[in-house]
Order: sequence, then structure tokens, then C-alpha cells
Amino acid sequence: MTWRADSETVVAQADARTAELADRLDGLLERIDAACRAAGREPGSVRLLPVTKFFPAADVAILYGLGRREFGESREQEATAKVAELGDRPDIRWHMIGRLQRNKAKVVARWAHTVHSVDSERLATALDRGALAALEAGERTEPLRVLLQVSLDEDPKRGGVIEDDLGRLADHVAAAEGLQLGGLMAIPPLDADPHSAFARLATLHTRLLARHPAAIELSAGMSGDLESAIEHGSTVVRVGTALMGTRPITSG
Repeated sequence: MTWRADSETVVAQADARTAELADRLDGLLERIDAACRAAGREPGSVRLLPVTKFFPAADVAILYGLGRREFGESREQEATAKVAELGDRPDIRWHMIGRLQRNKAKVVARWAHTVHSVDSERLATALDRGALAALEAGERTEPLRVLLQVSLDEDPKRGGVIEDDLGRLADHVAAAEGLQLGGLMAIPPLDADPHSAFARLATLHTRLLARHPAAIELSAGMSGDLESAIEHGSTVVRVGTALMGTRPITSG
């Protein structure tokens, strides 16, 4: 009887979490479409990237069942474990959205569809080597797509390439055999006006497109500022809290 009760409890908890995520997802997709309409853009033209860091693989599986195929992670070890656990779903596209150390590049290059946080030539080179090795080993079938993280406050502690170095880094990535230059990513500076930050990002993206017309992705906007990001041309918003809820307590 105890085993049965425990089993029923687990099922009930899973059903409740599925209902919660489904409700949050519906509301978030409506919010994104409303932001598109307000900006004079076509509803559905901006993708949602669920940020599932700190949440269990079971939540990713639920969202997969709700039709999601792209997921954002920020810690290599946690992400690698989820990739292994959900490896029977080959159409998942995993995105590394957090700052990445070069010594993790080889591992990430095995499973990431896109890395959003490339901000130096040294990191790009490490990812290129990892992607080429993964291609040769049959661990991936296409180059690793990367976005250049732009620093909007030129604070190296927060990551991102400064404006003066952006063109050179873009050329470096575009020339790398194992990489594909996808576009730009940025996070507004703390306490900054998001409209001004995203307007500057849009200008930088326009300049990049003049030099690299295939780099159409603009990864910008999170739970609290996605409307402003969409107004200024974001093509994908990275949302955690508004979809997943309060972050679980974690150690370390």
C-alpha cells in the first residue's frame, strides 16, 4: 500500500507540474505574440527559448511533450547530464546561454546546437576545435552555431565583446571551419534602461548584417524585458522565471 500511495503521489505531482507549465507556456506565448503585434511584427516571428537551468530534466521532458524543442542551459555539467538523460529525443536543440570557459568548450561542442556567449577569439578557437573534433567523431552533423555576446556597458566582468572588437571577432568566427556565425546576443546592463540598451544592440546588429548578411539571429529579452527586446528586433527571447517559476534551491 505504501508503494502504491507513493507512486500515486509521484503521478499527481507530475500531472500538477504539467498543468502548471502548460498554463505558463500558453500565457507566455500570448505575451510574445502581443509584443510582436505592438511592434508591428508578425505574431510567431519571435521564438521562445525556455531557460531550464537549475530545473530537472523531467521539466524539460514535460515541455518537450508540450511542443518545445529548444532549451537553454548555462552550466556545462548540468547541461551535459540532461543531454545524456534525454538523448532519446534527437530533435532537441540545446543552447548554451551562460558564460563558457575555454576548458569546457570541447564538451559543449559535442551537444550544443548554439552557443550564445562567444565573446573572444580564444573561446571561438576552442569551440572551433571542439566542433571539428565532434564532426570527425560523428557526434554532430553540422558546424556549431554561435552568437557573439555584445557588452553594452563594456564591463568585462559581465562578459561580452566591446563594440570596437565586434567586427574582428565576427570575421574570426565566420572564417572558422567548425563554426557558423548566427548573430548577436546581449543582456542589458544592470539598472539600465532596456529600451536604450536594445536600441544600441539593434544598431550593432544592423552593422553586423551589412558585413555578414546570414547572421540574422538576435538573442535578446528575458522575463522582465522581452517586450522592449521584441520592439527592437529580437528574434529569440530567453525566458526562465516567467515560464519555469521560482528557481529551485540548489547547492553551490
